[in-house]
Amino acid sequence: MLREVTDSGLVGRGGAAFPTGRKWAAVAAQAGRPKYVVCNADESEPGTFKDRVLMEEDPFALIEAMTIAGTTVGAELGFLYLRGEYPLARARLTAALAEARARGLLGDDVMGKGARFDIELRLGAGAYICGEETALFASIEGFRGEPRTKPPFPVEAGLFGRPTVVNNVETLVNVLGIVADGAAAYRALGTAGSPGTRLFCVSGNVARPGLYELPFGVTLRALLDLAGADDPAAVLLGGAAGTFVGAADLELPLTFEDTRAAGATLGSGVVLVLDRTVALGPVLARIAQFFRDESCGQCVPCRVGTVRQEELITRLARGAPRGAVADERALLAELGQCMRDASICGLGQTASSAIESAVARLKVFADEVTP
Repeated sequence: MLREVTDSGLVGRGGAAFPTGRKWAAVAAQAGRPKYVVCNADESEPGTFKDRVLMEEDPFALIEAMTIAGTTVGAELGFLYLRGEYPLARARLTAALAEARARGLLGDDVMGKGARFDIELRLGAGAYICGEETALFASIEGFRGEPRTKPPFPVEAGLFGRPTVVNNVETLVNVLGIVADGAAAYRALGTAGSPGTRLFCVSGNVARPGLYELPFGVTLRALLDLAGADDPAAVLLGGAAGTFVGAADLELPLTFEDTRAAGATLGSGVVLVLDRTVALGPVLARIAQFFRDESCGQCVPCRVGTVRQEELITRLARGAPRGAVADERALLAELGQCMRDASICGLGQTASSAIESAVARLKVFADEVTP
């Protein structure tokens, strides 16, 4: 099982794109007990809804995938950390967990094979920061949701200080196809560097918004044609923590390697389309406000940087810069670099990504304004 997952090339679908097989192997190799499996279903990246659809439409698939992960790495207990704003997913998962236990698919003797594995459902409380894996651990443990410094990494000291596998919903559900058909069949789709398929959450100025599953390597233009995008001017890839691309980037292949080479990201699968009627200044101001609100405040670079970034973007969006626009843009870049270099977790490290990409690629706030 571990070899098939490793050979498949499956990587995380939550944004970090870490190899799943390597993560599982590291936990399986740990001698300490107990071990845990954690499903990160705290899907709070703006514009993301793929995990919600998966959980609502087939909760048993996620339960099966978590059980496979647990029995593979030697864990006897899993935690499914669900976004609190998903009541339908909660109801369906609760019912599915009860039925799985009643049918012997969870518990002390899974399917009569002598393996023990069960799953506890835990609810988030609306904190974006708890999508970060170590802040999620703290929340499950009953503490304030704040990230921890790494190392140690979760595979060594994760939930309750024990070896832990943590994957998001889409990553885990991909395991089922690998188990059923093998790594070679999985690799037959996509590209050598990005095997398999990807779920894309398409929204914004499109005729057919929704969830699209396509092989890695399809171009952004092909995806937008399926969704009915008419003359897109800007596309936000990966959500608020992602990057903006423009009309010149529509031939970009949607793979991890191609987006990375282009200075973009697939992130959590968000594809937010904006046409030429949308003013980008207020959009960037809203993103800046979001990160200011969602910073946990633990580290100074993020706590202060997100506030100063929001103030700066608000000034530019209102056409009231403090001095020259060029100086404001230089300050924006300096703030972003500081947050990337010194923030404890990915929230602060990516809080300026979308904003800086819009300024650089789409030339937002490029014109000088007299205050």
